[in-house]
Amino acid sequence: MKKINIALVRLIQFVVFVIFTFMVIIYFGAMVFIPLDALVMITKLLGMFGINTFIGAIIGLPIVGYLGKMAYNTPGLIAMVMETGVDLVKVGKERVDAFNKIAESIK
Repeated sequence: MKKINIALVRLIQFVVFVIFTFMVIIYFGAMVFIPLDALVMITKLLGMFGINTFIGAIIGLPIVGYLGKMAYNTPGLIAMVMETGVDLVKVGKERVDAFNKIAESIK
């Protein structure tokens, strides 16, 4: 019976690990896709005014770069975004490690 309980704890530990890993990948992936989405939206906005998509992307790229520079120059913004992601990793590690204590108490 102990082996079944330990296996169950390890299974739930793995599921929690996978969920937190997925959340971290999604979080940092969103930081990459936000500027790309802004570029697509600017391109579509310029397309409404009759500007070709390729030309709109060429025009939109410096605009997105400038917006990124403004975000980078905002005091504490990039540090807070990175700190939030690192905190997410730390919380995930703590939760996965908590299952080790439970498994040891079963043994």
